[in-house]
Amino acid sequence: MKLSRPVSWFLLAFGVWSWVIWITFVKNLVKDGSGLAFDDGRPTAYFWVHLLLAVVSFVLGTVVGAIGLRGLRALRRTS
Repeated sequence: MKLSRPVSWFLLAFGVWSWVIWITFVKNLVKDGSGLAFDDGRPTAYFWVHLLLAVVSFVLGTVVGAIGLRGLRALRRTS
């Protein structure tokens, strides 16, 4: 399957965007002072669920970004 240039750029941008957003979220999660993420210094279920969401999003963002990068490299080779 061949990806078009706009689709490849979109996938790559989505992968980068996913990393930027979720890194920011994890930083904020770790610094949470509201009591949602930590109870007496111990991580809560809220923390673990959201950390799992972030890890899954990192993996999916990496895979989607890699597909976009491979699409761009393939287009460059055929040009």
